[in-house]
Amino acid sequence: MTAAVSKPRFYFSRSEAVLVFVTMIWGATFLTVQNALSVSGPLFFVGLRFGTAALMMALIAAPVLRGLTFAELKAGIFIGIAIFFGYTLQTYGLQSIASSKSAFITALYVPIVPLLQWLVLRRPPRFMSWLGIALAFAGLTLLAGPEGTSIGFGIGELLTLLCAIAIAAEIILIGSYAGRVDARRVTVIQLATTSLLAFGFMTPLGEPVPSFSWLLIFSAVGLGIASAGIQLAMNWAQKTVSPTRATVIYAGEPVWAGLVGWWAGERMLPAALIGAGLIVVGVIVSEMTPPRWAKRNKSAEA
Repeated sequence: MTAAVSKPRFYFSRSEAVLVFVTMIWGATFLTVQNALSVSGPLFFVGLRFGTAALMMALIAAPVLRGLTFAELKAGIFIGIAIFFGYTLQTYGLQSIASSKSAFITALYVPIVPLLQWLVLRRPPRFMSWLGIALAFAGLTLLAGPEGTSIGFGIGELLTLLCAIAIAAEIILIGSYAGRVDARRVTVIQLATTSLLAFGFMTPLGEPVPSFSWLLIFSAVGLGIASAGIQLAMNWAQKTVSPTRATVIYAGEPVWAGLVGWWAGERMLPAALIGAGLIVVGVIVSEMTPPRWAKRNKSAEA
């Protein structure tokens, strides 16, 4: 009896479509974050944003919270720590390097994830996944521009590189725990962990509590809702989407951020448009199987 051979597909599964939508929302929040940071320090804003998200998620997950297990508590804490360091290190890095360079260095999580997946989860990515990653990373490089990829390595670059590692760790941790825990309970814990760490580090790092601002309140509530939805969707979708595949999809975040900026009046250079196109191609290519390899698999399974 011949086993069915998976054919290249040019559509997204339901889980992948959710991640694409999440990435769109993620990219669209960039301008809101920039505006909010004009009236608040980064740690207070992260604490308020994720604290709001944790409360909202706790209300949604209230019926199932009593079933919280030690494994889910551990998963939520580890993922929350990774989220905290990802957001915080990038923000502090931006204080001494240009946003374009920050975007480029942060994008290093794209090639880091498959390496961690290989080392931690023992799942080596397929050749087409590597090709998709290469195309996506090339696209991110073009989006960063010449200034973003200029040579130089100081404290800002180091902090942002650590941010990229933290983001990669978050994606790997979600992929590792996704099939073994309840996504709702884990989401509450990871959001609360991120918020508590942000508030807890304010005093040691000398960040004052900002003055009252409606802009800060509305931004925190709006982004809190978005963060709760994003983290829940990631935890749910990565039950069936590999960390490598999810990473290529997440690479589209600056594309959506660029489109929002363009809509707001910013200019997109031709190189940025090419870069956006390469990211889209990378997402498609990463799921394909060369016809010759498909025939080889078919004959092997016959």
